[in-house]
Amino acid sequence: MANKRKINRRDFTYYMQVTDDVTKQLVGYLSDISTGGFRLDSQKEIPSGQDFRLHIELTSEIADKNSMVFIARSKWCHRDHVDPNTFNVGFEIINISPSDMAIFQRMFEKYGSQNTMRSKGADDYMWR
Repeated sequence: MANKRKINRRDFTYYMQVTDDVTKQLVGYLSDISTGGFRLDSQKEIPSGQDFRLHIELTSEIADKNSMVFIARSKWCHRDHVDPNTFNVGFEIINISPSDMAIFQRMFEKYGSQNTMRSKGADDYMWR
């Protein structure tokens, strides 16, 4: 399958929780980030095509506020190849305020590390 990614992604080097803003339940932890989407490591399977109102607590290094809320859509989900009790879930950001997008970009720059060359596949979360 041809690579459809249009934005490079980075491994996320900061242990950051993502919760459902409506239910207040943990959705997962950021493990991979791009400027338009991200991957979570989750303890539960999340069907693709669902929209979530997500909440992330922020650090003072990247923002002058404590948290941000935005809408993201699950794009794919599969079991982690190392830990079969964990699911990797790809999300695309659907709706985010311009100021929060600037914070997300700072998260990408500050906590996203250039990953090593790895194969890109159908489970990527950004498409052309």
